[in-house]
Amino acid sequence: MKTKLFISAFAISLFIACVPAKKYEAVKSKKEICEEQLAGIKDENRKLTEDFTELKEWFDDLDRKYQRIVEDTVMMGRGYRLLKRNYDKINESYELLLEKNKQLLQGSQAETEALFKNLQLSQSQLQLQTDSLIRAKRILDEKQQKLDKLESELMARSKKVDELEAILSKKDSAVNALKQKVQNALLGFENNGLTIEQKNGKVYVSLDESLLFKSGSYQVDAKGQTVLNKLGKLLEKNEDVNVLVEGHTDNVPLNGSGTLKDNWDLSVMRATSVVKIITGSSKMNPDRLTAAGRGDLVPIASNDTAEGRKKNRRTEIILTPKLDELFEILETN
Repeated sequence: MKTKLFISAFAISLFIACVPAKKYEAVKSKKEICEEQLAGIKDENRKLTEDFTELKEWFDDLDRKYQRIVEDTVMMGRGYRLLKRNYDKINESYELLLEKNKQLLQGSQAETEALFKNLQLSQSQLQLQTDSLIRAKRILDEKQQKLDKLESELMARSKKVDELEAILSKKDSAVNALKQKVQNALLGFENNGLTIEQKNGKVYVSLDESLLFKSGSYQVDAKGQTVLNKLGKLLEKNEDVNVLVEGHTDNVPLNGSGTLKDNWDLSVMRATSVVKIITGSSKMNPDRLTAAGRGDLVPIASNDTAEGRKKNRRTEIILTPKLDELFEILETN
């Protein structure tokens, strides 16, 4: 079996060495496409976060306006009730003056004129109070209409926010469950050249170079194939997860020839090798996977030490649950 693998590897290496420059350009083009897709994913994630923040701020502002309208309505209601009481008192005075006027019709002219003046004054005050009452009622009605409209909008926005929070919570639960599934599937490999981490709503499976490749090679070792086969079988059952495979190197220049000329080529070929093994060992739809080479541009440790360079020579498999529901809600907003 080992002899067959050696012969196959030798044949592939011989074939790759003969690949014309057009093949290299094709690989380079695929790398650029992968980078564009990665940038698109990052941009989508950033837009998603901005949209959610903007919606939350709008919701908070609407809630503040709602509270102000409620306070204004309460104050207008108090003013309306006070005007109504004043109106009733003036009306009572008016009726009393009418009664007294009848009683004093036969009295002195001076008293009659004074009473008539008081009557006119009461009528004038009554009219002013009536006008004020009408204006207050109209303003109160307008405030109530605005309050009803804002309350309706607030309820609609609150429903949208609740839906967003529910989907985000569902996504977090899905990511937690996915991480647990990956840990269970790769039990025995974690902390032995393999780490599993959850961040930014994604699951990161990081594999050291020693677990997959020999130095300067992009041919996956038998142990690494075992890990990738297990992972492929798991991802085959989780169709709502997209997979990004990133190859990373240290900053030691790779002055090669043929297929591998530098660290860019090495990182791309390693990512591609991992993708081919995952798809070859499972029934995953290939359009769920993306291979990308990052060279030495994304170190996780200092390249000034051997230990740091060892950590930087890694392959990261980034698992991202699909967010179709969340995108649909944002599009309808």
